Order: sequence, then structure tokens, then C-alpha cells
Amino acid sequence: MKKIRVMLVDDSATVRQVLSEVLSTAPDIQVIGTAADPLFALQKMNRDWPDVLVLDVEMPRMDGITFLKKLMAERPTPVVICSTLTEKGASTTLQAMSAGAVEVVAKPTLGVKQFLQEAQDDLIRSVRAAAHARPRMITRQEPVPPKLSADAVVAAPGKTVLHQTTDKIVAVGTSTGGTQALEVLLTRLPRTCPGLVIVQHMPEKFTAAFSDRLDGLCSIEVREARDGDRVLPGLALIAPGGFHLLLHRSGAQYRVTVEQGPAVNRHRPSVDVLFRSVARCAGGNALGIIMTGMGDDGARGLREMREAGALTLAQDEASCVVYGMPREAVRMQAVERSLPLQALPEEIVHFGMGKLRRG
Repeated sequence: MKKIRVMLVDDSATVRQVLSEVLSTAPDIQVIGTAADPLFALQKMNRDWPDVLVLDVEMPRMDGITFLKKLMAERPTPVVICSTLTEKGASTTLQAMSAGAVEVVAKPTLGVKQFLQEAQDDLIRSVRAAAHARPRMITRQEPVPPKLSADAVVAAPGKTVLHQTTDKIVAVGTSTGGTQALEVLLTRLPRTCPGLVIVQHMPEKFTAAFSDRLDGLCSIEVREARDGDRVLPGLALIAPGGFHLLLHRSGAQYRVTVEQGPAVNRHRPSVDVLFRSVARCAGGNALGIIMTGMGDDGARGLREMREAGALTLAQDEASCVVYGMPREAVRMQAVERSLPLQALPEEIVHFGMGKLRRG
């Protein structure tokens, strides 16, 4: 079995030691080296280049973002960011993901050793996901928690859906590589576009900073969803990390609820939960888009949306960092058409204008 070769870069000797111990428990992962800062790391990497880099962002001599930008400009390599759960840490981590990192693992400022040991499954899955990623140049199996379906959070859609309303809804689900993909998608939308509800797999406390960052880049308003928010044209609501996002209908209006509930497909928020709720209450008034990400979260929910009359699209393989979630959706016949990332904003605009482009 070919192992995933990993380099760890963190200025904390304790973090390096614990990460190494945790990752080494996976039979398909090999830690080939550690370094206290990016300059030491680069010296080692030039002798033995890793498949995946696990990187802190706040370090001496060279910060993680500068190092990441250099890496992505010269030799793109899958990077997992391991950063603190602070407001500053979240903001810095998002800059790193914008620069090309493909996964993020949050760590607390206190009790790091215990946390990393308890987060073993997430760490291992993140490294495995990163190993499947295709970062682009910028000028023995461990026990896992039960994989619940959307049934654990929201009932399956019924046979009848109220279709007529003036409001239209765009539901988007993404994971690995999604922070960059969402930036491309949302920055190209006009303020007249339909309201969007979005699930991006991301740890708690990072989604607020992520939403704020996108809001500063986009013409539309982007913010973390709050319970009871109305979905409006020109507004994108992003599910808070650690909470499911569900769509509900009140008369001719669409609103969201934010609730905790169990993890679905080992995720909270889960794309399947969002998509199923959209299938139940929006039907043909909705457009569903599944984008880059590892695993199959969202595939079943997108199929339910299609069966309810919604238009369903997938990001194509060539433009995905990880073609996992879209592949599963295509395999389940949940997708009408697969399109390049750059083409998706136009589809949203046409959908808002009532110009459906059926597959």
C-alpha cells in the first residue's frame, strides 16, 4: 500500500509530537518529517518532498501565509491548515485557504494536546482528503463515527411541493476546495441574483470570518446565517460551522433555521440536510449546485431536489480541487448538467431570470 507522506510544520514542539503520533496511527499515512518554521521545512522538503503538508499559520521567521503563497507559486502541494480557534486565527486561516490551502483543522489555544488526540479521526480524514486534492498554481482503518443520513435531522420530502411563488432559491454545497470556489462563484454575482443558502464544510468559528471576508469582496451581501433569516435576492447565507442550515417556507417567503442536531455524513453542517429541506419546501423554485469536495455529502439531497422538480448542476471534474461530491451526485443521477466553475454564476443569473437551461 502506497502511503501518504506528510510533513508537519508548527512552532510548538508539543503540537508536532502529538500530530506525528496521531497521524502515525493510520496505516496509510507516514510522517516523513517535522519542522519548527517554514524555512526549516523548505530545507527538508527539497530533499524529500511530501504528498501533504500540515501547516500552522502563525510562526517565527516566515509566517504560514507567505510560505503557502511561495509554495503555490513554485510547486503546488496539498496543504492542511492547523490553526487556533480565535478570531485572529480564523481570519489568518482564511487568508491561507484563499492562498491555496485545501483543508482546515481547528485547534484551541488551551488543552491542545488533549484536543488533537480527541480529534484524531478528523485529522486523519483531512490528510486523506488533501492527498486527493489537485492544488493549482497561483501566479489499518481508524474507527469513525456512524455515518447518519439526513433522516436524522429532517424528514424526507413528501409527494407534493407547493411550487408557485415569486421567490427563487439557490442552494450550494461544497467542501474541500470550496473556499476558493465560492469566492469565484459569489464575486461574479450581481445584486439582482436570487437568494443563496450555502453549506461549506468548515469548523465552528471560522464561518463568520469566512462570510465577512466574502462580503468585502462581493457585490452581493454575504453573511453567516442566523436562525429565522429571510432568504432575499442579492443575499447569500452561509451555514455556521457546527450547525445545520435548513430552509423553511412561510407563505410566499423562504426563511432559514439554524440548528445543531446530529452530524450527517459525519458533517455538521451537512449539504444533504440543506438540500433535503430545499427539496421539501421549494421544489421547482430551486436551483441546486454541488461543488468541489471529498466524500458524498449532498449527492442524495441533490437527487431529492431533482425529483422535486429543481434544476440541479454540478461543478465539473476539471475545475474541482477534489472531484468527490460531484462525482457521487452524477453517479446517483442527481445532476442534470456538469459545468466549469466559471460558468456557474451565469447559470444562477439565468435561473433568477426564469430562463431554465435543462439538461
